[in-house]
Amino acid sequence: MLAEVDESWLERRYYGGDLPADAERFLHLAAASYGEPATAESWLAQAAQAAPGHRLVDLGHYKYHFYRANLDTALGYGWKMVGHALAALGRNDDDWRLVTRGTADFSGLDPAPRLFLFALTACGYLLLRLGRRDEGREVLIRVNELDTAGRMGASRLLAIDERHGQDEED
Repeated sequence: MLAEVDESWLERRYYGGDLPADAERFLHLAAASYGEPATAESWLAQAAQAAPGHRLVDLGHYKYHFYRANLDTALGYGWKMVGHALAALGRNDDDWRLVTRGTADFSGLDPAPRLFLFALTACGYLLLRLGRRDEGREVLIRVNELDTAGRMGASRLLAIDERHGQDEED
């Protein structure tokens, strides 16, 4: 697979220069190796070593594990993304429950509030998929409270979960 990958594609700076070049290259190599899990995971590990704790490396891990249906692992990276988003919002704690509409403008297109909503929605979805309904619903209800325009789709996820819960009762 890697023999088919163009070197210019591996060298591109997709992330705008925020991520060290070698870490970004490793993420591109992981993407190109997706069909070979051991190889892809090796590239992801090298990206993490090149840029430990970097949000884009954590995002690469999240996406890889999500699409591989490694939902527990994806959830761990999802929570890391929530932590990155909290830091971008200027919060020095890791408690997403303390975020309110007064924390940021969640109706706009600013990157930090959007990242927070996306990451929190992802965690809520994964919790539901993992059968942790109460936790997932708590997270998605908070997303609904913050995302008054409903752009994240949390209300749809909650409705699907509600129907699923009724099916289980029947």
